[in-house]
Amino acid sequence: MTTTDPVPARTAAESTPWWPTPPPPGRPNILTVVLDDTGWSDFGCYGSEVSTPTIDALAEGGLRFTNFHVNPMCSPTRASLLTGRNNHRLGMRFIADTDTGFANSRGRIDPDTPLLPDLLRPQGYGSYQVGKWHLAPGHEIAPAGPFDNWPLRRGFDRFYGFMGGATDQFAPELYEDHHPVTPQHDPDYHLSADLVGRAISYLREHRTYRPGSPFYLNLALGATHAPLQAPRAYIERYLEVFTKGWDRTRVDRLRRQTEAGLVPESTELTERNPGVAPWDELSEDQRTLYSHLQAVYAGFLEHADAQIGRVIDTLRQWGELDNTIVMVLSDNGASREGGPQGAVDVNAPYNGIPQTVEQELARLDQLGGPQGPAHYPEGWATASNTPFRLYKQYTDLGGVRVPLVVHWPRGITEPGGIRDQFVHAVDVAPTLLESAGVTFDEARFDGRSIAAVLGDGGAPAPRNTQYFEMLGHRALWHEGWKAVTTHVPGSPYEDDVWRLYDTRRDFSECHDLAAKEPERLAELRRIWEHEAERNDVFPLDDRPLKELLALRTGQGMHGAVRVRLEAGAAHVPAPTRITGSNRSVRATAVLRRTADGVLLAAGTSAGGYTLYIQHGHLVFEHNLLGDHVVCSSPRPLPADTEMVGFRLHCRDDRSARVTLEAGAAPLAHAEIPVTAGRLSGYGLDVGRDTLSQVSAAYTGEFPQPEGALTHVDLDFTGSEDFGELADALEAVE
Repeated sequence: MTTTDPVPARTAAESTPWWPTPPPPGRPNILTVVLDDTGWSDFGCYGSEVSTPTIDALAEGGLRFTNFHVNPMCSPTRASLLTGRNNHRLGMRFIADTDTGFANSRGRIDPDTPLLPDLLRPQGYGSYQVGKWHLAPGHEIAPAGPFDNWPLRRGFDRFYGFMGGATDQFAPELYEDHHPVTPQHDPDYHLSADLVGRAISYLREHRTYRPGSPFYLNLALGATHAPLQAPRAYIERYLEVFTKGWDRTRVDRLRRQTEAGLVPESTELTERNPGVAPWDELSEDQRTLYSHLQAVYAGFLEHADAQIGRVIDTLRQWGELDNTIVMVLSDNGASREGGPQGAVDVNAPYNGIPQTVEQELARLDQLGGPQGPAHYPEGWATASNTPFRLYKQYTDLGGVRVPLVVHWPRGITEPGGIRDQFVHAVDVAPTLLESAGVTFDEARFDGRSIAAVLGDGGAPAPRNTQYFEMLGHRALWHEGWKAVTTHVPGSPYEDDVWRLYDTRRDFSECHDLAAKEPERLAELRRIWEHEAERNDVFPLDDRPLKELLALRTGQGMHGAVRVRLEAGAAHVPAPTRITGSNRSVRATAVLRRTADGVLLAAGTSAGGYTLYIQHGHLVFEHNLLGDHVVCSSPRPLPADTEMVGFRLHCRDDRSARVTLEAGAAPLAHAEIPVTAGRLSGYGLDVGRDTLSQVSAAYTGEFPQPEGALTHVDLDFTGSEDFGELADALEAVE
């Protein structure tokens, strides 16, 4: 596009008018579909039992990559995908939730680094971010921002989705552009369907009002990150499929991968991951629970595939599919966050609250629905990552190798082909730019374009070296060799044991050659040090998350001793960390008149608390993992009551005592057996209960009448438990 505006003369009559030259027509559209925590073997076309017909059809008409790598966690991968730069250099060493105080881990992308939409906009592209973002620090996720690290400030024209790492699929915390979205009260609602509906709407508007111009859509579904939730019909299809267990599933998937030519015939399964029990040694109850939990995951993925199909069908109907580069991938390998047992309700492992198998089995009828936000046991994560070792967070293949399907009829000459060249997330942005005909300075990118590989299976990989690091775990791939170490937090880095693999002959990295090739291993370790220095990896940081969180107590709402919530204020999102019940607090509602309705509500019917007036009585309810506590004033409130509320006194054993108050006078007491910082994935509202109501005593939002409530003050009298918060964040990520 020509952008030089000639210098005008003194008058219009003496000057030559000028208009920018539009970009040449025919540039391809771009659709990147980023799934979450989906393992290398989970697509049907990568050997899975899960039905993914949309993705499989894209692979049949396009390419499957067998050697595609990412960073071991979501925020770092997403940052690299959008910039073509290594994550440490961007300030995204770790998840975006926290700023560690070092340049390599600020919880946001370096503000001086352009993102793909910044580079595509001058070429006439419209750009749309739909779904998960997770590239802004947690304390910036609020209705008033600051918005510097939100999608619209980072180049996108429109945004619809969620800002954090995960959200409930039936009760999500959503934003459009910079505005909170009013929740939908639809019994058939599911987030994946909602996101795809909004994505199609954005593309329809683009097609209508910007005809002839290309688009870039980054569709980042919440699937398949926990909580695992799907329409019941999708879950039921898999209730018997996984009764064979994770060991047999791994064997079956590797066999199918070999038959499909995805892996060499010599490929072996890595050993079962540490702590994962042999399926045959589990009790019948365990096998029943665990196979059901995996059925939810499979249903969740199939449902997501169906939603992706809606986008593909729309593009096909418009005649745009042939000229659209479609990439479908995962942000990292499958996750072990469900622990050894998994859960019917992730709020148990996320809050470190143990549940017995018997307790879980009693809730199977809720599995995968609004009351059953589930997760599978880590044995199924091992199966998802077949045939590789370990999981998300680790620099072994289970954490960093994921599926990549590319479909582009006008740019791919070998439909159904397989590509085994080494590719990394940093290579995606330069590939898309070159394929779109955009001129760019290659030196500004850490990745290199693989556009030649799309058209020629024999084209060489554009790079021969890539480093990895996460939480002290380190690895280096160099010219077909891989050095990797798993770090024990708190131990000296010098004591880490490095392994060495010849990836050209050992696809799954089963055979450690460190003892046979010490000089080669030493050379790879030297290269890792060089790459680490060049990419701002230092300082290595294995500090516990509890310590990192304690560094930033003054940031955001969670650092305040008092928070005032005005009546009518927007929804307070969960990342503010003030919406749980794990901190001693006095909540005071200031009234203009006494009226029935909700004063304060946190969470959903799956877990939360609510303070409301009904028939004149002041009532507090707390619901968590089936423990339901109700505390009610014995008599109706006087009509002239000006202040009501509750005091919550939390104890070291995580129990609490709640006291209802009118003014300073106590009205009633109750004991809460277990409190939690994460009652559900949904935050807090003042003056109404907006979505999936905490209490069954009322229906709908049960709002306070206009003008009855002035505000609610939260005065925190106890310090935040960073250990509990860290456990919850580490469980989620």
